Amino acid sequence: MARARVLTTAEGTNRDAFTPLDWGLLSTAGGIWGASFFFIAIGLDAFAPGVITSLRIVFGFATLALLPATRRVVDRSDWPRLALLGATWVAIPLTMFPLAERHVSSAVTGMLNGATPLFAAFIATLMLGKLPPRQQLIGLGVGSVGVLLIGLASYGEESSSLGGIVLILIALASYGLAYSIAVPLQQRYGSLPVIWRALAVGLVLTLPMGLAGLDESTFAWRPLLACLALGVLGTGVAYVAMGTLAGRVGSTRASITTYAIPVVAIILGALFRNDHIAPLAVAGTAVVLAGAWITGRARA
Repeated sequence: MARARVLTTAEGTNRDAFTPLDWGLLSTAGGIWGASFFFIAIGLDAFAPGVITSLRIVFGFATLALLPATRRVVDRSDWPRLALLGATWVAIPLTMFPLAERHVSSAVTGMLNGATPLFAAFIATLMLGKLPPRQQLIGLGVGSVGVLLIGLASYGEESSSLGGIVLILIALASYGLAYSIAVPLQQRYGSLPVIWRALAVGLVLTLPMGLAGLDESTFAWRPLLACLALGVLGTGVAYVAMGTLAGRVGSTRASITTYAIPVVAIILGALFRNDHIAPLAVAGTAVVLAGAWITGRARA
């Protein structure tokens, strides 16, 4: 029974088209996460991947700890689900991304995140025992075409490697599972208590790798400030916004937040990291955003 409860999900409370609040939550999380890959790239100038992961979780956890609502009591029976959430939403993906960006540019990493809704929809379908509505499937299909175009544009680039792309896909699959796990918890307790405890679990799981990476790291203010931004914004504000959106609209529709990531990643990567952006990737990003718009207007 306990295991069955951990691996269950729920519908969102808002089953109609996205409201302005929903679009605002989506834009907040997607915009911040799009910038996160840029900050990771800066952090790698001085810190080992494990150090970046631990620092961003510490900063995010400390930021949310300042808010009294985070300390709302959570039923002990929900801790197995929280532990799984900490592993799938925090420890696994936040470890994979810095490792991947040693071999894949920040722009390509951001663009590949457009595949997250596909994983989220597949997992939610298994947990709920039914397919998403037709218009949502159309939107996801359009988004998938955009992701394919992005992948074709990045294939064969010297800055990318198959190993790095595999690490990114592992992170995205982990996110897809996490979103479904998060929905019932957010509806019961709100985002702050859930995210705060998930970060605590993630910190425990990733701290050994962070400590091991200290020998490979040097100190520099710019990378440290990048990690601070990663923690406060990318692991604090964005996680709370995404958790709230998942509880409101369900995991599949909330996952299209990642469709906003490529736009920000492309702009920042091109402007500040001199990342090469192929015209086909730009076209793919436009198609991905169209898929997000269609999915957001669909009724659940």
